[in-house]
Amino acid sequence: MDKSRKTYNLSKITKKILESGFILFNNQTLRDLSGIKNKVSFSAVVKRLQANDILSRLEKNKYLIKNRAVNPFNLANLLYAPSYISFETALNFYGILSQFPHELSSATVKKTVSKKIMGQQYSYTHLKPELFFGFVKRGGVLIAEPEKALLDQVYLAQKGWKKINLAEYDFSRIKKGRLKEYYGRYPRAGQTKKMAETVNKILELC
Repeated sequence: MDKSRKTYNLSKITKKILESGFILFNNQTLRDLSGIKNKVSFSAVVKRLQANDILSRLEKNKYLIKNRAVNPFNLANLLYAPSYISFETALNFYGILSQFPHELSSATVKKTVSKKIMGQQYSYTHLKPELFFGFVKRGGVLIAEPEKALLDQVYLAQKGWKKINLAEYDFSRIKKGRLKEYYGRYPRAGQTKKMAETVNKILELC
């Protein structure tokens, strides 16, 4: 039999997908789960999975299980990796910034990009590799610690890429020691006079 014309049991493949525990699928993940190596057959099966409302295509090479609830923070991590939730989004999450941001912001070592998925705007801002630290895993989500999210915001604000109004922030959740430690890890070239002044003002307000 011509392998390109081999039929596959869609029910079995669907069962594997639903029981896989994965949130986001790419072509390689689907190939591994389905066991389909032939490109033509694989493409046909993926189209059938979408037609039968099993999978929902998010963008090229990325799929979700149709109608399954997913935490936007989890999705943000998975859509563009490596990345961690930071800036206004993390600051709002911690209650430091009350204003709810219209987009979900992350830091990445890859190039800066913006994506709109299922009506939600996701932004990823490039940071140098030496600044890619200060994040933790909470509930399966990589997110900046409060102090690092604040420094990320200040760092980009002094470059003119973000805005920061200290009067809008609640610094009671900021740990001075950790803020000083993390700021000290910034390369001297990144510790501009403007950034130093802003960090000192924050330390006074903590």
